[in-house]
Amino acid sequence: MHQAALPDKATAADEAAVEDDLLHFPASHPLSSRRVLVLNRNWQAVNIVDVRRAFALLFREDARVIDTDEGANSICDIEEWIERSLRKPPQRERDALHTVRFPIRIPSVMILDEYDRLPMKEPRLSREGIFARDTFTCQYCGREHSERDLNIDHVIPRERGGRNTWENLVTSCIACNERKANRLPHEAGMRLLRRPRRPARLPFSACVATDLRRSPDWELFLGTLR
Repeated sequence: MHQAALPDKATAADEAAVEDDLLHFPASHPLSSRRVLVLNRNWQAVNIVDVRRAFALLFREDARVIDTDEGANSICDIEEWIERSLRKPPQRERDALHTVRFPIRIPSVMILDEYDRLPMKEPRLSREGIFARDTFTCQYCGREHSERDLNIDHVIPRERGGRNTWENLVTSCIACNERKANRLPHEAGMRLLRRPRRPARLPFSACVATDLRRSPDWELFLGTLR
């Protein structure tokens, strides 16, 4: 059976049907967890939203899509985004939401029209967050390593009541981690480079930059391209 040809242009009725479909698709939908990066009007990352919230912002005309396939300067409103979805249908199932009329591409990045604040966020305690705070440097030998050669060390071992806190976790190379084992640093004849502390609140973009689930399409807007 041949798939029906897509229309060349969306009518007002098409757009109304698509809007109703996109704003009411169930939370259990397999693609409902897809994440969209949101920028303020100064091109700074301020939020990550799910697909339903993203399309709600678009249809309310609070935001526009940055078409990452076309480059950072290619911005379009929801009408143009629908037209682009017709001209260039999504090639992969995970990149499209199938509405009653035709498939719509899921955006990766959006920009708000009015909001210009830059929210600060408490960094999340995580393996990646500890490495970032310590600049991928072992806090015992002082050498910088690649992530695969690093571990997280409890300064006060868990067996002695040490907790998972910013003040008790440090970056350690594998060799130093094995040398220290389940001892206090002074018991192993080792010293910390500096006292571990909770990082200051960071711009939202800095927190997203350490998120391993971030989309490759976001890199340009997070300042993480090298």
